[in-house]
Amino acid sequence: MSMGYADYGGGSASEHEHHGVDVSELTGPPDQKPDVAVDLVARKEHFDIPGRGSFDGYTLNHTSPGPRIVAKQGDLIQVTLHNDNLPDGVTLHWHGVDVPNAEDGVAGVTQDAVQPGQSYVYRFVAKDVGTYWYHSHQIAHEQVQKGLYGVLIVQPAPGDVIAAVHTYDKIRTVNGEYGERRVKAPGPTARVRVINTDNGPMSIWVDGTSYKVVAVDGTDVNAPTEVSGKKVLVTAGGRVDLELRTDKPVRIGLGGGPTTLVIGDGDAPTGTEPTDRVDLLTYGSPKAIGFDPAKATRVFRYDIGRRIGFFDGKPGLRWWTINGQQYPDVPMFVVDEGDVVRMTIKNTSGQVHPMHLHGHHLVVLSRNGVKATGSPWWTDSLNVEDKESYEVAFVANNPGIWMDHCHNLPHASQGLITHLMYNGVSTKFHLGGGTDNHPE
Repeated sequence: MSMGYADYGGGSASEHEHHGVDVSELTGPPDQKPDVAVDLVARKEHFDIPGRGSFDGYTLNHTSPGPRIVAKQGDLIQVTLHNDNLPDGVTLHWHGVDVPNAEDGVAGVTQDAVQPGQSYVYRFVAKDVGTYWYHSHQIAHEQVQKGLYGVLIVQPAPGDVIAAVHTYDKIRTVNGEYGERRVKAPGPTARVRVINTDNGPMSIWVDGTSYKVVAVDGTDVNAPTEVSGKKVLVTAGGRVDLELRTDKPVRIGLGGGPTTLVIGDGDAPTGTEPTDRVDLLTYGSPKAIGFDPAKATRVFRYDIGRRIGFFDGKPGLRWWTINGQQYPDVPMFVVDEGDVVRMTIKNTSGQVHPMHLHGHHLVVLSRNGVKATGSPWWTDSLNVEDKESYEVAFVANNPGIWMDHCHNLPHASQGLITHLMYNGVSTKFHLGGGTDNHPE
């Protein structure tokens, strides 16, 4: 709380922020035997990108992406992270998984970075079915781009196809491989789980058949309808699941360029990126969300802009601002457990920002003043274009101190970052200084 200023959103400040529970106490089950146990060793080394050649970056168990973690709903997942030789330290963040705060993997907020020769254990229950991923949250703008990431799927089906898109220094890959990649058709239909691990938004489309958008950011879409001749936007950090027929070869377009994913044997159609886009504000059918945003107990604004100023002692013409202030003089959004929260995110910065709140999923209420009319659009990674404004809501049901930042990770490293903090929660961890914690 020495960073910036407290914004209570019209609610109470009944407990002082420096008292109460420490984030390190908000853990997963400490003694239960894990259902899924994984050891991951982080290394700095050369590795091969199939279809492109050798790359100098970072690996987990000598691979990038790291090993795929698969669990059933309700499983206790235990991941032991070992740092072999990363001189700057490392952590693992479970992107989109609403874990207990101590398991969130953010250096300087929920833990110290794991230094060479050290290990750290994460334990959390896979409560929600869906498509997720994991990545380092220590010097993330470098470590993620150079390979420290992997896929996490809760309750997969035999007909699933994974398409994790990642760019290594301008080399776009799918599942770590460059160019046209092929997988066998799993049956007459497939669920294609697309994960965008890059810093910017990506359009995806299907050549050869129609499809349904069946999930966004790990949450099912209510009553999805058939789509043909349209693309879907997957923002940085976001995930979209498509359901489509695979009784004949189909091609998944992944943002353009030579890297595509073909499902099935034989020639697959090669199309161009469609002009029209699926609008998640109106797609699908309405459904109850379980709370009333009109009865919000906290109301916040998150205005993103740019201005002349200093950042880390360096002058700049266009540094990021939040509510008119530069990092670290930015708001700390403070809530109580159980609060209904509404937030308006407005972008006038001149660039797009994929906004990611840890530990929670938000429901989109409106965009540019137009109300959502389709399926509840639950998201943890929201693409906010320049001159766009979104109103979102959520229930504060996961106590802790949570990052709320742009998932264009260079933007976050330049100060487009703040936090959601629960009254009565504190942290013993610190950024920078002797701890060498640098989450972005």
